[in-house]
Amino acid sequence: MMDAAAAGAGPLRPHGSSQGGVRQYNERVVLQAVRQHGAMAGADIARLTRLTAQTVSLITKRLLDDGLLVKGEPVRGKVGQPSVPLALDADGAYSIGIKVGRRGMDLLLLDFAGNVRERASVPYAFPDPDTLLPEITQQVKAFRKALAPARRERLQGIGIAAPLSLGGWHELLGVDAAMADKWNHVDLSERVERACGLPVHFVKDTAAACVAELVAGQGRNLRSFLYVFVDTFIGGGLVIDSHLRSGVNGNAGAVGSLALETHGGKAPPRQLLSVASLFNLEAAYRAAGLDADAAQDERALQGAWQPHTQRWIREASPAIGLAINHAACLLDLDGVIIDGSFGRGLRDALLAQVEADLAGYDWEGVARPQLWAGSIGSDARALGGALLPLYANFAPDRDLFLKLER
Repeated sequence: MMDAAAAGAGPLRPHGSSQGGVRQYNERVVLQAVRQHGAMAGADIARLTRLTAQTVSLITKRLLDDGLLVKGEPVRGKVGQPSVPLALDADGAYSIGIKVGRRGMDLLLLDFAGNVRERASVPYAFPDPDTLLPEITQQVKAFRKALAPARRERLQGIGIAAPLSLGGWHELLGVDAAMADKWNHVDLSERVERACGLPVHFVKDTAAACVAELVAGQGRNLRSFLYVFVDTFIGGGLVIDSHLRSGVNGNAGAVGSLALETHGGKAPPRQLLSVASLFNLEAAYRAAGLDADAAQDERALQGAWQPHTQRWIREASPAIGLAINHAACLLDLDGVIIDGSFGRGLRDALLAQVEADLAGYDWEGVARPQLWAGSIGSDARALGGALLPLYANFAPDRDLFLKLER
């Protein structure tokens, strides 16, 4: 396990063009460069984007006038005029991210610089669309109200992160089939867009978490990686050449559905999610009369919870290691990032055991991928959702996270 910055792979270098007819594209390239690399002077932007100094000067003036960039304090002490770093104006735009999970909903109001301005959480045993949609409408209204009137028009849209099959695996969760079936007849994006009057983007929840890691975490320094997110059900995302890959049906990176054994009998083999998901650990806690929420904090590795946690790690880690081995053979990855909606201590303990289990594989003929800890945690899915409207409106490649391969 190592830090991504130590891997030697630098962040992406967005390149613009000084040819005519690409004004909006070049503006987006400049904004992307500043987002990825932080505040910098115009000369540094020109060098990074390969745009001419004159082009960058014209672009940054427009972006300053539009309230998307802001000037920092001049940097003195060098020969010639002091340089003025340019940064994203946090109030330049806003977006809302909504994670609809099987155990709770999280909502974030994100500003243009990626700061969380407002947040809300709604716990439940299982989401009922009849009550969840009015709750979303109410929370979006509250977020709008939290913004000054002049800034509400800068709200770009809503990104929803949810499982593609929200009613799936209801038997494992002990959920009534009729309740689960409601989600087969609800177009969540359409209903939210109609109720809130904002553009809505949808992405699979674990893919949204992968987006957050790609943009704001360890993934900035990796070109191709498998992302594994441990939640109620374990899932993941796949990044190839710095682009999130959705696949034909939106299921690329769906590690939770990987089979753990060969099919040699009447029953289908178990899936990874059946042994490496948090619902297994929470069930063990509840059976022992313990608080199931302990997986999200330091209690998981303490006191009465620790034996159950260690048992879960011993069962989950080899299954995750098998998935990583198969993925490495098929995809030839730079690395694998593991994160989840659990405490950082539990994350680190799981990673250490997965690292040990990977050492037991025969890697002849294939490169063993480096293993990294995710840096965002429980906010990853809602944060990834919130990034979708910002990237759709301000990134050079507006389809970076949204298109399916056909």
